[in-house]
Amino acid sequence: MSHVIVTEIVRADPAVVDALAEFGSATVHEALGRIGYAGARIRPIQQGTAVAGSAVTVLTAPGDNLMVHAAIEQAQAGDIIVVVPVADSAYGYIGELMATQMQARGVRAYVTSGGVRDTGELRTMGFPVWTVHVSSEGTVKDTPGSVNVPVILGGVVVNAGDVIVADDDGVTVVPRERAAEALEASRTRAAKEAANRARYEAGEISMDVSGLRGILDDLGVTYVTQSEYHDGGR
Repeated sequence: MSHVIVTEIVRADPAVVDALAEFGSATVHEALGRIGYAGARIRPIQQGTAVAGSAVTVLTAPGDNLMVHAAIEQAQAGDIIVVVPVADSAYGYIGELMATQMQARGVRAYVTSGGVRDTGELRTMGFPVWTVHVSSEGTVKDTPGSVNVPVILGGVVVNAGDVIVADDDGVTVVPRERAAEALEASRTRAAKEAANRARYEAGEISMDVSGLRGILDDLGVTYVTQSEYHDGGR
């Protein structure tokens, strides 16, 4: 396959993207039918940050960040750069200087299945990162790759322009054409959770609120006293 830099990508409605950040990765993942979560290996280097943005994707060679530089040129305000090495790669693909470029261009965050470095500086400057690896080892710039082509992040396909929702719980990918649907479903789910929360605060429990007793019955789970349990075990 040839190496390309795809320009002029289509992005979701910025208002929809911004609104998705309010719900977070877990709610959006559940609301879309439990899809899009990029896995537990991709974790934030900071805490208390929730963002959403349009994906600028990067497919790169292990230990080479040339195409990340090319991606910064393509990025616009509100984007999130998503970098996927073609093989597991525990290198610091970006640090403070590259993050400074991104931040100046309005890039909201950086997400990678590779690695980053200068994590202290990144936290200080308030540039959010989600990554698999943290590594002091830097990269070279001599291998071709591609920008704004489909990549696979933690088992999830990310196309350029898809919406990335990231917070303390991880990263969820929303296909661009389903962004408005995801927002409506997230609002519905959040409203349901708010109603359930009020019932829990009033003293009810999930066994009743969620109708779990019938599920236990269907699965053949029974209630016995401790004495009955010990007598039955003899």
